[in-house]
Amino acid sequence: MWQSSPPGSIYDYIRVASFSIGPDGLIEQWSRRAAGLFGMASDEVVGKDPVEAFMPAELRPDAHRRVAEILDGKEWTGVVPFRIPGENGVGGLAEIYVMPSETGAGERAALCIVVDVRALRRIETDLAASQAIFGQSPFGFVLFGTDFTVVRANKRFATVFGGEADDHRGRTVDDYLPRPEAERLSSTLKRVLETGDAVTDLQLVGTPPGTTGRRHWSMNLYRVHSGAGRPVGIAGLATDVTQRHIAAREAASARRNLALLNEASARIGNSLDLETTARELLDVAVPVFCDLASVDLYQGLLTGEEASPASWGRHQESGTGSAELRRVAQASAVSDALPGTFSAVGGGVDAAGETEPPALGSVHRYPFHSPCAVALRTGRVEAVPGDERGFVHSTLAVPMVAHDVVVGLVQFSRTKGSEPFGERDRALATELAARAAVCIDNARLYRREHERALILQRSLLPPGDPEAAGLDIACRYLPGNTATEVGGDWFDVIELPGHRTALVVGDVMGRGLRAAVAMGELRTAVRTLALLDLEPAEVLSALDEVARGLGTPGGGERSEGFGAGGGAQWPSRAAHKSREADLSEVYLATCVYAVYDPVTRRCTFANAGHLPPVVAEPGEPALLLDVPPGMPLGVGGEPFEEVEVELREGALLALYTDGLVESRDHPLDEGLDAFRHALAEPSQPLEDVCDHVLTTLDTRHGEDDIALLMARIQGLAPDAVGDWRLPRELRSVARARELARTQLISWGLDDLVDTTELLVSELVTNALRYGEGEIRLRLLRDRTLVCEVWDAGLVQPRRRRARDTDEGGRGLQLVGLLSAAWGSRRTPRGKTVWFELALPDGEPAAELSVEQLLSMY
Repeated sequence: MWQSSPPGSIYDYIRVASFSIGPDGLIEQWSRRAAGLFGMASDEVVGKDPVEAFMPAELRPDAHRRVAEILDGKEWTGVVPFRIPGENGVGGLAEIYVMPSETGAGERAALCIVVDVRALRRIETDLAASQAIFGQSPFGFVLFGTDFTVVRANKRFATVFGGEADDHRGRTVDDYLPRPEAERLSSTLKRVLETGDAVTDLQLVGTPPGTTGRRHWSMNLYRVHSGAGRPVGIAGLATDVTQRHIAAREAASARRNLALLNEASARIGNSLDLETTARELLDVAVPVFCDLASVDLYQGLLTGEEASPASWGRHQESGTGSAELRRVAQASAVSDALPGTFSAVGGGVDAAGETEPPALGSVHRYPFHSPCAVALRTGRVEAVPGDERGFVHSTLAVPMVAHDVVVGLVQFSRTKGSEPFGERDRALATELAARAAVCIDNARLYRREHERALILQRSLLPPGDPEAAGLDIACRYLPGNTATEVGGDWFDVIELPGHRTALVVGDVMGRGLRAAVAMGELRTAVRTLALLDLEPAEVLSALDEVARGLGTPGGGERSEGFGAGGGAQWPSRAAHKSREADLSEVYLATCVYAVYDPVTRRCTFANAGHLPPVVAEPGEPALLLDVPPGMPLGVGGEPFEEVEVELREGALLALYTDGLVESRDHPLDEGLDAFRHALAEPSQPLEDVCDHVLTTLDTRHGEDDIALLMARIQGLAPDAVGDWRLPRELRSVARARELARTQLISWGLDDLVDTTELLVSELVTNALRYGEGEIRLRLLRDRTLVCEVWDAGLVQPRRRRARDTDEGGRGLQLVGLLSAAWGSRRTPRGKTVWFELALPDGEPAAELSVEQLLSMY
C-alpha cells in the first residue's frame, strides 16, 4: 500500500539527497532534494563534472581519481567538502554514499546518496542530549502518546513503579494511581493534548507497588510536537515531593501549635474561677488540638483545704490509687448522641469503689497502676490505651503542674480518623496543661486570700439583725464575686446613750485585702468615736485624721531618712523609695454618719463625700436629703457640716453604697431615680422593701459590693418618756426622787424604784453642787430604763476613789456599781449625765457583794 511520507519525517531533518553519475563521469540525474541541499537547479548541474562543479580546486585531482575508481565498480563512502553556490564561497561538508550501478546498455555508472553532515551532526547531538536528559534525569520522565498510553519512560520512573523502563510501554494511568487520582490525571492529559496549555505542579497521591506508604508527586505536563508542528504526545515530568509535604505539614503543625499557644495565652486565665479556667483550656484545645478532653482537679484544691498542695497526692504513695479528684470540665467535638463518649478517656473509681467513667462534677480516684495515676504521681505525660471499640485510638494523660506541684490532670483524646499524637503533640499538650495549671494555682491562691478577706470583712459587719430604740432596721450586704475582689463597703448600727442610735454607711475606695483591712480600722474608729458621744461632724473630722494616718507606717506623720553625718543631708535613695511607697498607700473613703433620737424623732446627718441619704415618708415620693457631701475621708483640711431633719412617724430612711445605684451600663442619676421609685411603697414590711429594692434595681451584682441599711422611724411613745425641769435648789433632790418613784410605779417597774431613787438623788445632787443653770430630769423606757440629768455646766463628772477621811466622792462609784452603764456627754447648752438599768425579768435583783461595797470605802 503506497502512502506519502508525512510532514516532519526524519528525512526532513537529516536532509538526504541523491543524484547519479553516468558512464562518462558526468551528472546524469539530479534530485529535487539535491537541488535544495546544494542550492542549484537540475539544469545547472546535469551534464557537468561533479568534481568541477562542487569541489575546491586543490581537491580535484584526488577527486577525479576517486570518480574513476567508482566507475570501475568500487564502492566508496566518505566526507567530501563542497562549495555551496550562492553563499559567497562558504563551503559545506557532505557525507556521500557512492554505489556502482549499470545502465541499460551494461555500462558502468554510479548512484550517489548525499547527507548534509552539519544536519546529521546536529541530529546526533540532539539525540544524545535527549537520551542523556531522558535517561539520566533524577526525576520520573514519561511520554504519553495521543492515545494516553505510555510510549516511553525513563529509569527513574521505573525505579519508583517497578520493572524495567521498556516494561511500562502501553500502560495507562490506571496502572499507577488509585481511581480518583487516575481520573483526575486522565482528564488533565486530555485537556493538555486538546488545548496545548501546559500544566505545572499537578499534585498527585498514590502508593507505589510493593510499598505501604503514601507518596506525593508534583507533575508538569506539556504537549509534544513534530518538526511540522503536529502533536505527537504529552510529556510528563514527575517529582517526588513527599518530604516537602512532610516538611510543610510539620511547618503547618508548628504554626498551628504557635497559634494555639498564642490563643491559650489570650483565653486561659481570664477568670479567677477554677472551673472557668478549666473550661477555657478545653475551649482552646477542642477541636483544634483534639476531639475529646477532660479536666480533673484535686478535691482538696476545690474545697479550699489549707493543707499543702503536695499533700493532695499522698494517697498515691500508699498504693491505693490517686487522691480524690473532681471532674470539673469536659468537651467533645464528636456527636453528642454517641454513648459513652468519655468512657475511654481514663476511667476512675467512684466513692463506692465502682469503676465507671467519671461524670461531670463527680468525685473519683484513678487506680494505682493506671496511666492517669502514674501521670499524677510522676508529673510526666502518659499514653492511655485506646478503647476496645477503636473509637478513641490515642489519648494523652497530662499532669497539670504549677510551681513543681501537680494540681490536676487533663486528658486529650483523638478519635478514629484523626492522626495519633506525636512527640510534638506531647510537648504542646504539656505546655497547654502547664499554662492552665499556673492560672488554676493563681486562682486557688487568690480564692484563698479572697475568702480570708471576705471572712475579715463579714466579721466586721454587725452580726444578725441590729436592734435600736424607736427604729425598725433591716440591712443587706452583697459582696462582689471572686473576679471583682473584696471591697471596702461597710455599715454599722451603734447604740448611743439616751436610746439614741448612730447609723453608719461607708465605702473605702479600692479593692482587695487592703481595702477590707482599712474598712475594719475605720469601722473600729467610728465605734470608738461614737462611744465618746461626739456630734456627727466631730466624728467625721476625727475619722478623717484616722484615715490620713492609715497609709503611713505607725499611723503617724511621714518621715524622711537622711544620710549619716552631721548637719542636714539630702534624703537617701532608700528613704526616697520608702516615701514613694508611703505616698502610694493613701486610703480614701466616703462615709455618712447619722444620729437618731427616738424621743424627738430628729436625725442629725454629716456626710464625707458619700451618696445622699434617701427618705420616703408615708404618702410622699422618696427624696434625696440635701446633706452637704463634704470631702472624702483621708483628704483632710475641710470641715464637715451637719444637717438636722425631723422625720415623721413611719418614714423610711435608707443609707447605701454606690454598688446599689451605679454601674457601667447606666449613669448615677438614673440609678438614684430608680432607687427612689423602688421605695414607692414604704409601708410594706421592711424586709420586703429591701428585697424589692434589690430585685428591682439593675445592680449588676458582682461588679461591686452592695451595702443597704434601711430604718423605719417609730419613735418612743409619749407614755414611755418622763421629762421634768427642776429649779436650782436643794429641795429639787427630793422632788426628783418623788418624780422618779411615781413614774416607775406607773410603768410597773416597782423592782427598780429603790435603785433608781438612789441614783437619781446622786446625779441631781452632783448637778446642784458642780453644775450650772436649770436642771432637767428625763426617764426613758424601752428595752432598758435610761435616766438622764441635764444641766448647763461644762465640767464633766469624773469618777475617783475617795480617801478614808473623805466625807463624799463616792456617788459616781455607787452609780457605776448599781447601773448597767453610765456616762456623760456634752450638749449644745451644757452636759448630760446618764445611767442605764436593765428591765426586771422576774428574777430578784442581784445584791452587791462585800467586795463591791468595800470598794467604795
